[in-house]
Amino acid sequence: MTRLPRWITTHTAGLRALLVFTAVTGIVYPLAVLAAAQAPGLKDRADGSLVHNDEGEVVGSSLIGQSFTDEDGDAVEHYFQSRPSAAGEGYDPLNTSATNLGPEDVLDGPDGESLLTQVCSRSLAVGEREGVDGSRPYCAESGDSAVGAVLGVFYSEGLTGDIVRVVSLNEVCGTVDRPFREEWKGAPVECAEEGKEYDRAVVTPVRGDAPDEPEVPADAVTASASGLDPHISPEYAELQVKRVAQARGMEESELESLVDRHTGGRALGFMGDPAVNVLELNLDLDETRPVR
Repeated sequence: MTRLPRWITTHTAGLRALLVFTAVTGIVYPLAVLAAAQAPGLKDRADGSLVHNDEGEVVGSSLIGQSFTDEDGDAVEHYFQSRPSAAGEGYDPLNTSATNLGPEDVLDGPDGESLLTQVCSRSLAVGEREGVDGSRPYCAESGDSAVGAVLGVFYSEGLTGDIVRVVSLNEVCGTVDRPFREEWKGAPVECAEEGKEYDRAVVTPVRGDAPDEPEVPADAVTASASGLDPHISPEYAELQVKRVAQARGMEESELESLVDRHTGGRALGFMGDPAVNVLELNLDLDETRPVR
């Protein structure tokens, strides 16, 4: 029997392996995964955990947050509000991201507000909306909003000596009538001049007299790592109960029971914290207690 050349048998074996693995990994395996994903209990998650209203229309996903605001960006009174989002213009699943700002980011700059100022302004807005004290440590009211209460202190000897000048670093001249502090340790406080650098100043956050435990919870003023978190803390939900109950003409106790039904526990019983799915809660409200 005439034997084929070695190079032909080698390439033939390689071709057979290619065809087999293509069939297994490119056809059989994907079909098996698809079939498993359509099994009862898994199909909903595999399809994106879509949420439907009582008319069968898709209104979102239980895995992705969304805003409940009007055309002007103001909170709709009869809806629970989600946490802030840093994903694109807000909850953009194609642009998931965090701000990458950390606790040391306290100075506003040309690229926008610092994390501290964002937290301060959001806390003030939430406090006004929910009728509670929106103050936080290291925050100061400035005009109609709030900023990070941070001073730039100039000393006669660089880092030590007498105070010769003090600037409110997050309050730009022309945007405020006067800085949040008139003086600091005997020295008058100036507003910051736009575009000017204050590198020689000692950055000095001012705690203020806000309570150690703010009434506005942290998730009401900070975005999640993905910017798509669909949940809020039970504390933030509880803060909103009075407003939503009044807007919908229902008892607060009734609404609190509904919030409890939409509060999930810790994953596997020990990971994470209890959380409330905002979309599912608002959808349930629309179906059971629509706005009149």
